[in-house]
Amino acid sequence: MKSYLRYFAILFLVLIPFFSVKAQFALGGPAKSTVKGRIVAVVMDSLTKKPIDYVSVSLFNAKDGKSINGAVTDSKGKVVIQNVSPDDYKLSIGFMGYKTKTILLKTTPEKPDHNAGVIYLSAVAGNLKEVEITGQKALIENKVDKLVYNAEQDITNAGGDATDVMRKVPMLSVDINGNVQLRGSSVRVLINGKPSGTMANSVADALKMIPAEQIKSVEVITSPSAKYDAEGSGGIINIITKKKTAEGVSGSVNTTVGTRSNNGAFNLNAKTGRLSLNGSLGLNQAYPQNSKVFNYNSAIVDGVTNTTTQDGFSKWSRVGYNGSFGLDYDFNAYHNISTTAKMNRFSNGGPGRSDIVRNGVSSVNLRDMDMSFNNLDWNVDYRKTSKKEGEEFSVSAQLSTGRNGSDFSNTFSLAGFPDEIIMGHNTGKNNEYTVQSDYTYPFSKTTVLETGLKGIFRNIVSDYDQLEQDFDYDQNVASAYGVMGFKLTKKISVKAGLRAEYTKINGLAGNSLNFDNDYFNLFPSMLISKTLKKPMTTVKLSYNRRIQRPSLFYLNPFRNESDVYNPMEGNPKLSPELTDNIELGYSTFIKGSVINASVFYRTTGNVIESAIEPIVENGISKNLTTYRNVGTSQSYGFNIFGSYNPKPKWTLMANLGLNTYEVNNEEDNLNTGTFLNYTAFARSAYALPKGWTTEIWGVLNSPKRTFQGRTEKMYFYGATVKKEILKQKATIGLNVLNPFNRDLNIKTENRTANSIQFTDIHYPLRSFGLNFSYKFGKMNFNAQPKKKKGVNNDDLKKDEQQQGVGGGIGN
Repeated sequence: MKSYLRYFAILFLVLIPFFSVKAQFALGGPAKSTVKGRIVAVVMDSLTKKPIDYVSVSLFNAKDGKSINGAVTDSKGKVVIQNVSPDDYKLSIGFMGYKTKTILLKTTPEKPDHNAGVIYLSAVAGNLKEVEITGQKALIENKVDKLVYNAEQDITNAGGDATDVMRKVPMLSVDINGNVQLRGSSVRVLINGKPSGTMANSVADALKMIPAEQIKSVEVITSPSAKYDAEGSGGIINIITKKKTAEGVSGSVNTTVGTRSNNGAFNLNAKTGRLSLNGSLGLNQAYPQNSKVFNYNSAIVDGVTNTTTQDGFSKWSRVGYNGSFGLDYDFNAYHNISTTAKMNRFSNGGPGRSDIVRNGVSSVNLRDMDMSFNNLDWNVDYRKTSKKEGEEFSVSAQLSTGRNGSDFSNTFSLAGFPDEIIMGHNTGKNNEYTVQSDYTYPFSKTTVLETGLKGIFRNIVSDYDQLEQDFDYDQNVASAYGVMGFKLTKKISVKAGLRAEYTKINGLAGNSLNFDNDYFNLFPSMLISKTLKKPMTTVKLSYNRRIQRPSLFYLNPFRNESDVYNPMEGNPKLSPELTDNIELGYSTFIKGSVINASVFYRTTGNVIESAIEPIVENGISKNLTTYRNVGTSQSYGFNIFGSYNPKPKWTLMANLGLNTYEVNNEEDNLNTGTFLNYTAFARSAYALPKGWTTEIWGVLNSPKRTFQGRTEKMYFYGATVKKEILKQKATIGLNVLNPFNRDLNIKTENRTANSIQFTDIHYPLRSFGLNFSYKFGKMNFNAQPKKKKGVNNDDLKKDEQQQGVGGGIGN
């Protein structure tokens, strides 16, 4: 502990020069008012007195005509322009087929909010009878350091879960298990900028428990600055959930009933004065369905070849729920405190049967598997601002505690012999405590300093049936960062930073392995962006270094023998991955169409991958799956995303990503060669008259390579039709997934010099679902939202396939 505190003190000293810089700048003059408000209006047709949706509303400074902000009206004709500083403005309202209208207005520090009331637009003369209200909200936003997919503006998401939403996000690939990758590499997934204990155990399972209707947007951060934890070699995905900040009470109810799964979600938000409350509850149930499973194993041990085939089925089901409660209170204009508690629970598993032929001898295995997980995340955040615009100080703390269980049994029946029963039980506990503090100081409008300190204290315990195999693991991480953002010219922006992290590890695995390790790393980041003469076009060049520490799934040495011939166990001796990333990106926005393209190069040391090893136990040859640091990889590739509107209410989207795979290890004489991976996604959505919408989409993933084998390519597709009802307060729709193919065929093969492991799964994917969504309550949009701060842990490598054979694939 003394060593740990010493390094923490060293990291703290790293920030002293940053804090002291403030005193060296001459910043005379009164502080500019930070009071900001909103401008609200409702746009209607002057003849029909009906609201007009998708109207463009632009805000300009009345003195110099400079563009300030803009937005589009919603289905009720309402528009809200946020973060408006007190000044004199011109509001310009324009839409195809209507005369453009300009309104003068003024906001003051005393009255920062302005309600412009109802604004009537008149149709262009001679065209009153031919006017058709058309338009399409933007789904994609290109920002300097991230790409944003606005899920709440995609009305075809209703009835799905977060996995379905992820499939539509540019640059991401999602396999049928729900595992997410960014350009062929693992990522860190956050919820509202914060970690989740559920994500720490299984990202795929956690995503399935989040209803799509709870998601506001998804941020894809390919070049995280040093402000973020250094975890995630591919980058960071941040899921933003819906939270109302307006006065009043509102909520929504969403439910889906289908042939494969059922889910529901309830959200309630309330705000009065300076107090805000919000709560949610989500449920998910997947029906048990038979997955056909075939396994082939061949292993050579002591010169003798042993072969085993297993032909049977797994019948897994899934039940899960999640809930949250949040409170936010403004003491005054400069002090805010908030707290949120999130709870998740799920269980999956079920029975199965295999007909076994081992070296010509037949037998039967009746098996059962049950996995469960419970997690609680509780955070408290304090935020302080000042009269100086942009200055902010925050302190955050988070407690995350999780408990997951794994129980299995195998009953082997062989003619002439008594039944043999093999059982196992494991309980894993993960407790995590985090404290952090962040400070932002703007030297000017174009030069901003961000600094912070953070400590993460983790304890992982895994209890087995055999007490001598208990696993107790402590991991403590101390970090500090400094990031400076500034402009070189009017069109060139720079954001450079450095993060320092010290990691201390110690633990005990059984009575045979006692390990003690620590390491110190520096993580630089740099991003240079330039705005071109062409409007809304940006080019950026970035570099960063990242790390991935293995999580409990990779470290846990518990031997899972739910498949006795293919047991699995973790490796507590794993070292973290270290990655260097270089990216060149281009983005443009042309008349509602979006193009985003990037090329990248990435090198990773100590790559963590699964590996099979032939072993013999009780005279039985097996292929043991564990995890190893297999070597160094390098990858290069590109990604291109496009969104186009052939007609105002017809949106076409497509994404294509390619990257190479190669691993080298001179010590083990390993060279996989270079392979090409790709992922493609296409989507067509059309908004029909009278509230009808339709969508079709498809995903294609290439074969996935590892240093020992590959998983064959897979594709899946779906369609949706929906209708707005009850005066646009509700929608009802029908979803279909793979309607023309009952099963998804997944083939995986791994090879070593002395063994072969082959798996062929036929998973029943085809499904039909009926969904219903209803919104209730009334809101007053004069409230001013505040940006919240909080704990943000991004430093653990998560499992990509944490389910057993047939375990909830696509559930």
